[in-house]
Amino acid sequence: MTTSNIAASDRNLTTAPWRSVRLALAVDATITALNGIAYLVGADVLDELLNLNTVLLRWAGTFLMAFGLVVAALVRRPLPSRAAVWIVIGINAAWAMDSVLMGVLGWGSPSAVGTAWIIGQGVLVAGFAAWQAAALTQRTRS
Repeated sequence: MTTSNIAASDRNLTTAPWRSVRLALAVDATITALNGIAYLVGADVLDELLNLNTVLLRWAGTFLMAFGLVVAALVRRPLPSRAAVWIVIGINAAWAMDSVLMGVLGWGSPSAVGTAWIIGQGVLVAGFAAWQAAALTQRTRS
């Protein structure tokens, strides 16, 4: 492989399919971090609305903030590791499954609004995981 072929190959890693992975991760990082901030700052208000314990909301907020920052750091890397992206996808899938189970089974005794919120955000996070997996799979085919 010539130097020009290697350079062209490296440029291909930042073309449309890889940008799609970055976009999926960036949207996830932003929404996740904002959700984490809301849980941390608004735990008392959200406790009233969702009927979820403020300690649970603050724990979730802390996790979501940290996860959002880690995903944002991954987006900023010149060439994010495929393995790291798959780890993000796995964490998102686990969070989504746990959220849907929590809502359906009523863990934590959420209100009706809380149940809808938990299931809704679980479905959203499942969508992030599916989007990221599809984008990464498309990237590897290109």
